[in-house]
Amino acid sequence: MTTATLTEWAYPLAESLLAGSLPRRWKHSLGVAERARAIAAILGPDAELLEAAAVLHDVGYSPDLAKTGFHPLDGARHLRSVGADERVVRLVAHHSCAWMEADARGLRDELEGEFPREREHLADALCFCDMNTTPDGTPTNPLDRINEITGRYGPDSLIGKFIRRAEPEILMCSVRVLTRLSAEKAAAS
Repeated sequence: MTTATLTEWAYPLAESLLAGSLPRRWKHSLGVAERARAIAAILGPDAELLEAAAVLHDVGYSPDLAKTGFHPLDGARHLRSVGADERVVRLVAHHSCAWMEADARGLRDELEGEFPREREHLADALCFCDMNTTPDGTPTNPLDRINEITGRYGPDSLIGKFIRRAEPEILMCSVRVLTRLSAEKAAAS
């Protein structure tokens, strides 16, 4: 009997938690995973890890998992409980500047106490993939994505305030990833 690869395990799990109850979130997750495959060249052996985290990053929105109302924490706890790769769990817990939202929710100590952060290049890559994907899974850019999130939740909401606070870091994540992609392309030429 063969063992499933990380992505072979991750896709059906994410689909089971999102496709039926949150089909738009499922499309977004598939788009984020597609962005992860597109930047695989800069990740080397961590490419599959990033793709698995990308497709799983929003499972905490599943009505079956939502306990705290903070989807990175709820998703990471569930993934840990089903034996997910610890690095995937940490990426999900901290995706897209989650520590800033956790701070606003009074959950930062809980998040960081339970889940250490993953290496910066992977955290940057997951943020890049998430913030370059619309809710429907199509490519976008970080500024339009931030504006879309602010518009959806409202500028005075917790999420609206968090995403504006996180905007400089989100943009820097994108710059760091694009710089690595450019260097990889130049090296391959």
